[in-house]
Amino acid sequence: MSRALDIETGAARKSDAQAQPRRAVRDEGRDAVRTFEHPLTLIATGLIVAILIVLSIMFTRSSGLVAGLWGGGGVAIAIWLRNSSSRKEDAAFIAVLTISMLIGEILAGNAPGYALLFAFANILEIAVAVVLARRIAPGQNMSSATMSGRFVFAAALIAPIPAGILISSVLTLSGQGGFLANFQTWWFGHAMGIAILGCLGLAVTRASLARLMRPARLIEFCALMMAIGVVYTAIYDGRLTFGFVLLPLLMLASARLGVIGAATSLLIVAVLAVGSAMNGMGPYLRDEPVAEQVLAAQLLVLIGYVPMILLASLLEDRNRLAARAKAGQARAERVSEAKSRLLANVAHEIKSPVAGIIGIGDLWKNGQLGAITPQQAEMADMLVRTAREVEALAHDLLDVARAEAGAIKVDVRPTDVAGLLEDTRRAALLRPEARDLTIDIEAEGEALTVLADSQRLAQVIGNLTSNALKYGASGGRVVLRAARSGEGVRIEVVDFGPGLSVEKQAQLFEPFNRLGLERSSIEGHGVGLALAKRLVELQQGTIGVVSEPGKGAAFWVLMPKA
Repeated sequence: MSRALDIETGAARKSDAQAQPRRAVRDEGRDAVRTFEHPLTLIATGLIVAILIVLSIMFTRSSGLVAGLWGGGGVAIAIWLRNSSSRKEDAAFIAVLTISMLIGEILAGNAPGYALLFAFANILEIAVAVVLARRIAPGQNMSSATMSGRFVFAAALIAPIPAGILISSVLTLSGQGGFLANFQTWWFGHAMGIAILGCLGLAVTRASLARLMRPARLIEFCALMMAIGVVYTAIYDGRLTFGFVLLPLLMLASARLGVIGAATSLLIVAVLAVGSAMNGMGPYLRDEPVAEQVLAAQLLVLIGYVPMILLASLLEDRNRLAARAKAGQARAERVSEAKSRLLANVAHEIKSPVAGIIGIGDLWKNGQLGAITPQQAEMADMLVRTAREVEALAHDLLDVARAEAGAIKVDVRPTDVAGLLEDTRRAALLRPEARDLTIDIEAEGEALTVLADSQRLAQVIGNLTSNALKYGASGGRVVLRAARSGEGVRIEVVDFGPGLSVEKQAQLFEPFNRLGLERSSIEGHGVGLALAKRLVELQQGTIGVVSEPGKGAAFWVLMPKA
């Protein structure tokens, strides 16, 4: 049977080995089909890039053969990053972009040799930008300040440098302007186009368009874009002398409309800035040559206004994180409410049967159910004590649930602290844990009166005293202390037991946290301190602890004085 199984396994492996080439062929076929699954995207990209090239060369060529504003690269990079995810798709985009750039360069009037040179340089720039964006800013999420900053740095500022050096070197050798002037115009113009149009293309998603298409937001978008265009035109036409008015409008577009609004407004400003410079109406250096005016316009937009995209990304990032935090808070509140309801239900369900157990245990212990032996009486007494502990736990759970739900009402009135401490001491002396302990009261000063709910404050101090008796019994002494402290009265319950480390102090007031004493012989359920904290805060007080390992612990409550 084992040999038959081996033969069968070997046949299966052989079949898988033979099937792998067929699967590879099918996968390759699927990739090839997917490469041209959206041919209209490739065709539209080619047409848009060719049109932008023609417009850029015809209207913004300012330094020899180099244009001052280049939009084709930014559009191509955004579409490439959005639609390509394999090498075959990358190759398809390269082929289409090369053809469209050659067509655009020739239609704009460049000689075939220069058309080939510029097409190669542009493809090099776009490919470098795509590679850097994928490496440095994966996902290209423009609503993230980190990702948008990386994209602008890598794709807009770094990617144009190799192509700019190549073009400037060739043009300088052929006598078409100086190297520095050509390189500056190329670098600034292409960086501006990639930063603005690239970020705009990557920011346009279904979600962002859905938000933008809301009537109120769409009206706001159109109004802001028109205002920016009108203000810019008025500034550089000489009719408006306050040029700084444009910056608040750009900031408003970034804050209200996000990256789409910031990039669109910058596109309007860039076109107007370079266009006015080409007509001798640049923002600066109006008496200088056109190339200098275009360079000033490029620097104004690139250095002065492009950071608005990063501001918009930062604001979108903040809004997204705020929405996520709000949703998380709402979930936490729902979970807390559900937990409080569960605690209340559990407490109610526990109280009734426990009351019955206590009643039966008392009847048994007192011999009212028949004669019992001393051993049975001891067992009945143990049963009653355990049931009462469960009953106390049920009451504490119910109080915790009520406190978290805001259902506990406190009746705040002047309360005598000295009398409260004396009552707490007398009750504590009746507990079995106080058999070998001394409980002292130290009331410093007279008329120690606080504004508190006397019943709830007594519950808190009694809980702290009970803990001191259980956990600090090794010290042999417990001190109940009260003294004035600023505008309040500080009540302390001090024991001289083993004390608490800093790590344990940080966990003290967490519900159901017994600091690793779950398996010890000391009874408890980890609810008392959490409940005490909530009760004190309901009375506008504060609670805390001062302790060091080996030096005991002092739990304190600070209440406002009457």
